[in-house]
Amino acid sequence: MTPQPSRTIVHAEALAWLDANVAPPHASVVTSLPDVSEVPPHDLAAWRSWFVHAARSVIRWTPEDGVAIFFQSDIRRGGAIVDKGHLVMRAADDEGASVVFHKIVCRKPPGTIALGRPSYSHMIAVARRERPLPLRPGPDVLADAGAMPWSRAMGVEACRVACRFLLDETDTRVVVDPFCGLGTVLAVANALGLDALGVELSAKRCKKARALVVDLG
Repeated sequence: MTPQPSRTIVHAEALAWLDANVAPPHASVVTSLPDVSEVPPHDLAAWRSWFVHAARSVIRWTPEDGVAIFFQSDIRRGGAIVDKGHLVMRAADDEGASVVFHKIVCRKPPGTIALGRPSYSHMIAVARRERPLPLRPGPDVLADAGAMPWSRAMGVEACRVACRFLLDETDTRVVVDPFCGLGTVLAVANALGLDALGVELSAKRCKKARALVVDLG
């Protein structure tokens, strides 16, 4: 009988936890770094610096045989777009890491006119060493992020694509999300047979992340 995949949720501050813990064997990361509204003191310049530092910490923590996948939605400040994809790329460059793929995920139907926050997200995979071309390349553009268990969720279909890449192209056996929120990534990883480890600062979200179940159809 095949054992059920495990899910562990740790109530902690993500970067401190990464500093204090070594990555488990055959681990990869799938995560979304917090927006400026979620990181005190909510100053844009300070948040940009924090974001790049956090992304570098995640990349550095990920084992050499693993991949760190970032799912980030751009924001608008006044008339300007804050490009989080660019910030992830900066972090990868600073770490001397390799960008494995850069996908665009539509959070609204293609053709949607968005006056506020852009209707797409970046999905960027970064590895500490260069990887071979994928054996089963997935789509560069996802027309639908999928069901969202909460407003800041990654989207179930986007999570499935990310975790499917880890299954098909790496030796990953545990998916780690150090900013796990309600645990969408972790639930999808479990549904695909992977163990999951999440870190979350909110005790209330930790409780929900331990219980979330998703239907992959």
